[in-house]
Amino acid sequence: MTRLSVNVNKIATLRNARGGSVPDVVQAATRIQQFGAQGITVHPRPDERHITYPDVRALRDVVTTEFNIEGYPSTSFLDLVLDVRPEQVTLVPDPPGALTSDHGWDVIEYQKFLKETIHSLQQAGMRVSLFTGTEEAQIQAAAAIGANRIELYTEPYARAYAQGLPEAVVPFARAAAFAHTCGLGVNAGHDLDANNLRHFATNVPYLEEVSIGHALISDALYEGLEKTVKTYLDCLYFPRT
Repeated sequence: MTRLSVNVNKIATLRNARGGSVPDVVQAATRIQQFGAQGITVHPRPDERHITYPDVRALRDVVTTEFNIEGYPSTSFLDLVLDVRPEQVTLVPDPPGALTSDHGWDVIEYQKFLKETIHSLQQAGMRVSLFTGTEEAQIQAAAAIGANRIELYTEPYARAYAQGLPEAVVPFARAAAFAHTCGLGVNAGHDLDANNLRHFATNVPYLEEVSIGHALISDALYEGLEKTVKTYLDCLYFPRT
């Protein structure tokens, strides 16, 4: 079945708005796992406006499921993940000042840089995923340079689904099937929520993991963290044909 990895960046955003240590990111991650999530994701940025580098190191001690660290492969980011050794590193093409991820890698253009980075991380025992769109040429390039997985950038699907276009899932289903033929695992993330997740997971084959933060944490403000995690897990638990 598809695993749920919860991005806890927004917990840190709320804490940083006031300063201090409330809410506690480590405690939140611990409880999210207790409530059934199969992974914790963080995306530390250079300005540390939400998750900080000390947060990442503290989380390593409590993440007993799967730790996924996302980020642009700057020198400081690579030093951090080589120190922390998460189970998975997801490389994203965000420039330093980006508000949030808004596109996948041009793997073809950056293949030399990415290939060297992937090899370094794999040598240290980490699985490497590349944030990509649905273009087959980019997915094939990701396989060629040795990535273990891709993470499909799903904002285009989420926007279209909200406009009443469920068929927007089709390019993602095709991309996932193609990635599988290339020997790549398939993850997905960005703007997936309780409304669109079941349709996506039902129709996209070979989907190993979804990473969800903003929507899930926002829903938890109304429904509570335990109930919300279970709601998202329910979207992923269904009979496979």
